[in-house]
Amino acid sequence: MPRRSRSSIRHGAKQSGAHINPSTTFTFYRLGKITRSDAFFYIVCQFTGGLTGAIIATNLFSDWAAPPSVNYAITALGPSGVVIAFIAELAITFILMTVILHVSNNVRWHRFTGLCAGALVAAYITLEAPLSGMSMNPARTLASAVPAQRWTALWIYFAAPITGMLSAAELYLWTNGARTIACAKLHHDNPKRCIFCGKPPHNASFD
Repeated sequence: MPRRSRSSIRHGAKQSGAHINPSTTFTFYRLGKITRSDAFFYIVCQFTGGLTGAIIATNLFSDWAAPPSVNYAITALGPSGVVIAFIAELAITFILMTVILHVSNNVRWHRFTGLCAGALVAAYITLEAPLSGMSMNPARTLASAVPAQRWTALWIYFAAPITGMLSAAELYLWTNGARTIACAKLHHDNPKRCIFCGKPPHNASFD
């Protein structure tokens, strides 16, 4: 692949901040790092992207997606029930956002934010998934629920992730203050203009 093509792909991946999760976007909106219009656009696109992917998979790969062993990758409750699932989702999203805020706003450690988040997700898949199905993402859970037509305890996967991440944000604000929070885009070590703060440097603040 030509150098320009590789460079375009690499920089394009760093353009939006890759929130993917409406709970993450809503939390950074609460922190004052995303404008209302941008937050709305992000959340609409996150749900639309998830649903579009699920519909395409349903129509093109139904033989693989539909069997009970896959069941459209729905988020399924564990045997411990609704209360435990809610608490588990609340806990994992609280921990995830707490780690993201503390690591991304540390000058020495911010470049490891993605690694820390990835390590937590890997641990959650192993340890927490049996309790709640490990969603953390309302858009991802709704996207799978639509083709499967399964809505069991769907409210958990909207309420718990948003509550968990917002609680982490409130605690961080209370203990560290708003001035310590950097941009909603976690990676600025590239020449792409940040859509949130307008500048490449990590310590740029959102106006």
